[in-house]
Amino acid sequence: MSTQATNTPDVLVIGGGTGGYATALRAASLGLGVVLVERDKVGGTCLHRGCIPSKAMLHAAELVDGIAEARERWGVKATLDSVDWAALVATRDDIVARNHKGVEAHLAHAGVRVVRGRARLTGPRTVRVEGALTDSAPGAPDRSAPGVHDFTARRGIVLATGSHPRTLPGLVPDGRRVVTSDDALFAPGLPASVLVLGGGAIGVEYASFHRSMGAEVTLVEAAERIVPLEDADVSRHLTRGLKKRGIDVQAGARLLDADVLENGVRARVRTARGETRTVEAERLLVAVGRAPVTEGLGLAAAGLTTDGRGFVVPADWKRLETAVPGIHVVGDLLPPPSLGLAHASFAEALLVAETLAGLPSAPVDYAAVPRVTYSAPQTASVGLSEAEARARGRAVDVDTMPLTAVAKGMVHGQGGMVKVVAEAGGGQVLGVHLVGPHVSEMIAESQLIVGWDAEPSDVARHVHAHPTLSEAVGEVFLTLAGRGLHQQ
Repeated sequence: MSTQATNTPDVLVIGGGTGGYATALRAASLGLGVVLVERDKVGGTCLHRGCIPSKAMLHAAELVDGIAEARERWGVKATLDSVDWAALVATRDDIVARNHKGVEAHLAHAGVRVVRGRARLTGPRTVRVEGALTDSAPGAPDRSAPGVHDFTARRGIVLATGSHPRTLPGLVPDGRRVVTSDDALFAPGLPASVLVLGGGAIGVEYASFHRSMGAEVTLVEAAERIVPLEDADVSRHLTRGLKKRGIDVQAGARLLDADVLENGVRARVRTARGETRTVEAERLLVAVGRAPVTEGLGLAAAGLTTDGRGFVVPADWKRLETAVPGIHVVGDLLPPPSLGLAHASFAEALLVAETLAGLPSAPVDYAAVPRVTYSAPQTASVGLSEAEARARGRAVDVDTMPLTAVAKGMVHGQGGMVKVVAEAGGGQVLGVHLVGPHVSEMIAESQLIVGWDAEPSDVARHVHAHPTLSEAVGEVFLTLAGRGLHQQ
């Protein structure tokens, strides 16, 4: 393979996060020549600073919570001696490192050429990269070739540059007292108190983790309820569960100002009742959302622009293709209805790679993409909320069942619920919403139910194991199908 040949790949992907590397892998498996440009490490935010390390830490938090439950509910006289932060971090980092090596190995095996450096569009089919080349393709040139490299993509370019944390005016993250979701897990030690700004999935997860580790936690959300994009009953049950754990949940509140002190922060918060509260904490965690990364990408040189929020909007959502033919977008650069979730970007990657290979590929059904918050309790949802369904003019039947109404829910003792929204009169299931322990592992069934336009009677024919938490899902569908057993 000549240098000239490798500089004219079929597909050039900018960004090696979940959407980018998945696009590269699928395109290569279809016989296309692929160059993947990444300025940091393949795997992106999800692998190195987000999904994977945070869920590793949340698993450790679950173990800590289990010790307390064993002692307080089950008579197992266990006590927590201490948390060895260094050991916890070492396990987390080992999990991340092994996943990283796995992604690199997959790319190498697929013959994807990885280029380390910063990419800039210079035209609708051309990209300039400043950095060093690291090649995994057979017969590729020098494995270390620093400098400027120009590429021309024969079939297309895929933009997958991801996102970065947003912050608030006057709050400058320092990695110790004021942190973002990107660096919260890497700040030194465990704080005794945390103020979390933002009650979306990220903020709730970090609030939950720090509470499990013994911190006093205040969670502030400007919207009238936490996880405001979820069904109102999800917010209500989650709020109840977090408050039961001792987290001070302040919804409908906003930060007035904050002073960074030598050993923490002092903030003033306006509550939903209009009162002004002063909150002092060792750490302030800003989790107010993420913004697309487009700076320095050279969009104008290719004839592209962003919308008012910084997103690159597809001209054709069925192909995720921009107004410039041959330039596609995946991942966090996409505006809603894309969800900014790693598993959604995998689906987007498959669509784009197959489109570039000339294959038919079904558009991403964002309504059937599950949404999960890995707090304690967890939430998991797919499809429309009750309010969304009604706002679209749908007449609906709704059934809700507490998890404590089934034996396994009583065993876990964490509360929670199952809620199903379906078209009135036994019609299509529009949404399923879960709160409780392990519901992240229960949502897959409901994803298929919503994605396949099933009706309650379709689900009611299938038997759920007893005793399980998923039994509550089956019970709700039985009730909606007019065959209820344990619901009055």
